[in-house]
Amino acid sequence: MPSPTAVALTGFIAWTLFLLVLMEGIRSKLVLTKALPANGFMPSNTNLSPFMQRLARAHANCLEGLPVFGGLMLVALATGRAPATDPLAFALLGARVVQSSIHLTSLSSTAVTLRFSAFAVQMGIAVYWSAKLLLG
Repeated sequence: MPSPTAVALTGFIAWTLFLLVLMEGIRSKLVLTKALPANGFMPSNTNLSPFMQRLARAHANCLEGLPVFGGLMLVALATGRAPATDPLAFALLGARVVQSSIHLTSLSSTAVTLRFSAFAVQMGIAVYWSAKLLLG
């Protein structure tokens, strides 16, 4: 059975992939229905619906976080120190999914505050993991 860290890292990657597949599925529908030409997309989706813009940002947030959060999990796995990250691995993944999900649903002040709170949880876990991995 893989460690919680390995499962959470795979889950983080799978979540990032899910957001990408969702975005590309919607974009493909727009092309197939001739609502937009294949070369009509902007990377930020700014020429599309507000949902598509939020989806692009949620996906980009995952890509931006993966080197930090995923990198720490990978270091723990590669050095045999997964016991340092295992206890909070699922909390980090859950906070990431919550952050992205809120991002997809709303930009209200409350939603942005909740989204940042989920990100702050991830940052706190990453700082804790960094200390554990560096200092033992």
